[in-house]
Amino acid sequence: MSVIENSKLTVVGAGSVGSSTAYAALIRGSARHVALYDIATERAEAEVLDLAHGTQFTGTSDIIGGSDLSVVEGSHVVVITAGAKQNPGQTRIELAGTNANIMKSMMPQLLEVAPNAIYVIVTNPCDVLTVLAQEATGLPPERIFASGTVLDTSRLRWLLGQRAGVSTSSVHAYIVGEHGDTEFPLWSRATIGTVPILDWQAEGHPRMSVDELDEIAVDVRDAAYKVIQGKGATNYAIGLSSARIVEAILGDEHAVMPVSPVLDDFHGVSGVALSVPSIVSASGAVPIRETTFDAHELELFHRSADALREVADALR
Repeated sequence: MSVIENSKLTVVGAGSVGSSTAYAALIRGSARHVALYDIATERAEAEVLDLAHGTQFTGTSDIIGGSDLSVVEGSHVVVITAGAKQNPGQTRIELAGTNANIMKSMMPQLLEVAPNAIYVIVTNPCDVLTVLAQEATGLPPERIFASGTVLDTSRLRWLLGQRAGVSTSSVHAYIVGEHGDTEFPLWSRATIGTVPILDWQAEGHPRMSVDELDEIAVDVRDAAYKVIQGKGATNYAIGLSSARIVEAILGDEHAVMPVSPVLDDFHGVSGVALSVPSIVSASGAVPIRETTFDAHELELFHRSADALREVADALR
């Protein structure tokens, strides 16, 4: 496939995450046309109006939206953010029941008006919801996947860049597994430039210890809780990371990103959506099977899979 011309992105859900995703997509020029759909008519129309007022300053993209499903028609990518939000002290998994019901009723409707779109699920718990949505729609797994740990990976790279005294873009490290409490970094493959993470040192930035890396991993895992406690929701960074995923699809970039498709015998894991480095293009997301884990990481990966499988089974 190739770059999608006259591209259309629809964001489903006009809450803080959905509106931030649409805003980021407009500013970055992620798609030629942006639509925002929500069953709450007044909220959707107000958000679209607010965004439209700024399109003089955002380049060639335009925006439409509302509560009529027709706004979704012709979408190349549909980003789903609709659902109950995560409250302070609440885990993503605790959201599962409410949002699973929303997803099951909504997906057939969306598929009817946008049958050829690629679907990116951001609503939490995104990994579990992706499994349920893929089963409900019968879409091939490359065409329906979660935003996964793209944001968590960005958080990790930012913290490591701060600690190592380098730009975030010079840090090559991934968070994999669940987008949630069982996620973990692939430390065995993490580098700064070409230097293994534990070997990096620079003036004013001594080598990091294993204990320090463990602390950074915990900070990444718990980052959302801290933001939610302080302001009620995470929205800017997830909006930006979602827009970035959209660009990789619409631009047919074949970019490597830790998104979360339903896996099929990936290091022994099947039928569960987990974030692993994947090639994201106009065809969707395809896991990179050559990704390697050390023995401890493989154990953590299977533990993450078991935790999510248990939740998905309870919701079927």
